[in-house]
Amino acid sequence: MKSPILPLLALGLSACATAQTPAPQYGQDRTFRDRAPSEEVVYFVLPDRFENGDTSNDLGDFTGDRLATGFDPTHKGFFHGGDLAGLTQRLDYLEGLGITAIWFAPIFQNKPVQGPAGDESAGYHGYWVTDFTRPDGHFGTREEFKAFVDAAHARGMKVYMDIITNHTADVIRYLEGDETGYVYRSKGDFPYSRRGGVDGPAINPGFMGDEDRSADNFAKLVDPSYAYTPTTLKSEADIKVPAWLNDPIYYHNRGDTTFSGESSRQGDFVGLDDLFTEHPRVVKGMIDIYTGWIRDTGIDGFRVDTARHVNPEFWQEFVPAMLETARASGIPNFHIFGEVYRDDHDNGYIAQYTRRDGFPAVLDFAFQQGIREVVSQGKGTFILNELFDGDVLYEGGEEAALGMPTFLGNHDMGRFTTMLRWDNEDIGADEMLARTKLAHAMLLTLRGSPVIYYGDEQGFVGDGNDQAAREDMFPSRTESYNDNDLIGTDATTTASNFDRAHPLYRLIAEFSAVRRAHPALSRGKQVVRHYEEDAGIFAASRFEPDTGREYLLVFNTTGSAKSANITVGYDARSFETLAGSCPAAVSAPGSAAFTLPAFGWAVCRVSEVAE
Repeated sequence: MKSPILPLLALGLSACATAQTPAPQYGQDRTFRDRAPSEEVVYFVLPDRFENGDTSNDLGDFTGDRLATGFDPTHKGFFHGGDLAGLTQRLDYLEGLGITAIWFAPIFQNKPVQGPAGDESAGYHGYWVTDFTRPDGHFGTREEFKAFVDAAHARGMKVYMDIITNHTADVIRYLEGDETGYVYRSKGDFPYSRRGGVDGPAINPGFMGDEDRSADNFAKLVDPSYAYTPTTLKSEADIKVPAWLNDPIYYHNRGDTTFSGESSRQGDFVGLDDLFTEHPRVVKGMIDIYTGWIRDTGIDGFRVDTARHVNPEFWQEFVPAMLETARASGIPNFHIFGEVYRDDHDNGYIAQYTRRDGFPAVLDFAFQQGIREVVSQGKGTFILNELFDGDVLYEGGEEAALGMPTFLGNHDMGRFTTMLRWDNEDIGADEMLARTKLAHAMLLTLRGSPVIYYGDEQGFVGDGNDQAAREDMFPSRTESYNDNDLIGTDATTTASNFDRAHPLYRLIAEFSAVRRAHPALSRGKQVVRHYEEDAGIFAASRFEPDTGREYLLVFNTTGSAKSANITVGYDARSFETLAGSCPAAVSAPGSAAFTLPAFGWAVCRVSEVAE
């Protein structure tokens, strides 16, 4: 990309005059509402595991033992006591880390405990919703939620809610379920027109199937017993809010998903009640629920759970309704990003959800996999070139890719540190810390909206994924967490872990500050400059969106020092070092020589260009 100043007059470096330009600054009149999604540094947190600010709500709205209340801080699958009050009390800590947006796991009222006898767990994670209209009693009240949002906004920090439209808690059972194992029953074998299979008695006369999504057609779907006969316990018959959610007609009722084919969108997600999202009443009901949260609380975005398990037509109505409501509420940059899980650095699969389904963004699982492959698995850095080449596939292309939330690990797949241990059997703590630092340097400078998974800044190293990756930040009583060796510290999870001197906390804070000071690193176009067939150097340039000034990012993914000549704009003459180690000047027009230490990086701003 050519810098918008006078063109280069001569090829010889010494023959060219130079001009120095100060680093760009954000306008002082901007507010947090004006920031584009790509400008955010996001912190993803499970409220239950962050800070217990109010012990009086530890049992939620329930009384009794752990199976009634869901509270057992010694068990990794139960509530531990974190809440909205704790999040509010720790906003200083997040602000010091450089966080500009907080995304938290769902806070809606959940069924406290689910699961077969002897294998129960609790809804501490928030994905087993019974009441979509209020926070879970374990987390606090609706008033406390609004107070948290207001407190975050007062600091210029956005708030992203994690929402679910695909399913509710597991309340509906099937009379035939125990004998069949709740196996998925397809539309071909069990059409809507017959009860219990193609040879069963006729039901739902005139219903023309779920492809006709008109209200008139769905008014003829009155009997939900086409595949299974749904039933609920009397004690749970009216447990869901809003009340329409208690009617089985608004669920698919076809058995458990196999996560492939037809069942991916119509099956129960690990037994959770799968909403009939083709039904116009369900579409309207979900739109009413979530537009209400936008209007009432002024939140700034939604992360959408299990997005790929919902039919595209639902999103084609839902997403525009959310964006329109946000604009009308004075939230012009409301961010919606869908969870579309795929462990592949080729982003073609996840990109389809921005084109067909209409999501403005999706969680960038391709980025996560690409960074894992080059930083943890030692694969060639060409993988990142392949990843970023695919940005043209998103609706809106490379510009849209700037707003994709990028991340290294999460509450489902596990922490990046855990993956390092999986991928490198004999890895030591020092190397784990070095590789983790490198991964965060890449996360916070390459294109996308970086997401920090809570606890990563304190060197947490989980035992695995899911429950094993959801440690407590406040003093933990969970044995399987407390025996973990953290990196960058001698602390364990038996103590409170909000150490602002932790090397990862400091690194993230420093890179966040650089990112905020230089819009090229958040809003600037990215061009890959160098990659290799093996582990080694990867480099990319980013360009200041208003002036076109170039920034050069260079990373070494190996455990030994590496050198390379990196392509740079032909008008570049000298560099200012923002992080790592940059050369003072180019070697020749169009080329700069870099030598980086093991797992090192350089973030360089072109400070002088040819007149």
